[in-house]
Amino acid sequence: MTDRSMTPDAVTIHRCDGPGDLAAAAEVFDRYRSYYGQPTDLDRTLAWMSEMVDALRLIVFVARPRAGDTTEPVGVATAVTTPASLALGTFWQLRDLYVVPEARRAGIARDLVVAVRDAARSAGAIRVSLITEPDNSAALALYRGLGFTEVEGLATLSLGLGRGD
Repeated sequence: MTDRSMTPDAVTIHRCDGPGDLAAAAEVFDRYRSYYGQPTDLDRTLAWMSEMVDALRLIVFVARPRAGDTTEPVGVATAVTTPASLALGTFWQLRDLYVVPEARRAGIARDLVVAVRDAARSAGAIRVSLITEPDNSAALALYRGLGFTEVEGLATLSLGLGRGD
C-alpha cells in the first residue's frame, strides 16, 4: 500500500470498543512509540492501552482501509477527557496521532482528528485541545487547517517525577 493508492475515502475510522480493536490499534501505536525512540514491545503496549481504556482514561480511534489487500490499521489517534472546572463541563485532549509512513499524505490524519472532534462534540465536550512540537510544521498545518488556534497567554509546564518523564 503506498500513499498514491490510499485516498481519504479509502479508510474507515472507528472508536475501539473491544479487545480485537485494541490489539490492532496497539500494533500501530507500538510503531508510533518506536518512531519517537521507544523500544518496541507489542505485549506491553497492548497491556497498557487495555488498562487505560478499561479504566476510562484513554479513548482510542483506529483507521483501517475499506478494501484492498489488507485490513491492517494504517493510523491511530488517542484522546482523554478532562474536567473543565471553570465551565463545569469537560474537554477532550488529543494525545497521540500517528499514520504509518506508507499511508501518509492521503488525509488519514485529518480523518482521525475529525473523528476525535466529532466524538468529543457528541459527548458534550466544550473543546478539543492538543499539544505538539512548535517545529512540527506538518502537524501545525493540519491542526490549523481544522480550526485549531494557539492559546495565547498560556504556557505548558511539566514536572518530571522520575518515571519516564
